[in-house]
Amino acid sequence: MNGAAYGPGTPMFEPGNPFLDLLGARRTGWRDGFAQFEVDIVPALLNRQGVLHGGVIATLLDAACGYAGLYTPDQAQPLHGLTLSLTCSFLDRGKGERIAARGWIERRGGGIYFSRGELWVDERILVATAQGTFKYTRPA
Repeated sequence: MNGAAYGPGTPMFEPGNPFLDLLGARRTGWRDGFAQFEVDIVPALLNRQGVLHGGVIATLLDAACGYAGLYTPDQAQPLHGLTLSLTCSFLDRGKGERIAARGWIERRGGGIYFSRGELWVDERILVATAQGTFKYTRPA
């Protein structure tokens, strides 16, 4: 993982996660306690009703909430984690051009951290929210 802090106005970069790469996800914000991913909405990500598939929404919320707890300025010592639980609430239809999933740390304790997230379409429609519990792990 890239160790530099990223925020609005910085170049987009790949998350280095094969599944997120497959979805076309770009990590567009990353600093201590925060992560953001963006994806262009393309036909392959839609369900049969022509709206963003719920699995894509849940995946991006999981990534944003999870990565929010994994930032470290030390590139040589990347942090890793796994999801213990993720609860998503779907609020609106995912129809538009681009989605942005944002995650924030709510609390850290021991080897566990708690995050919350939001997924927006075109920066104007809140499509889903999430709460997750994550555990720090050692690389496999």
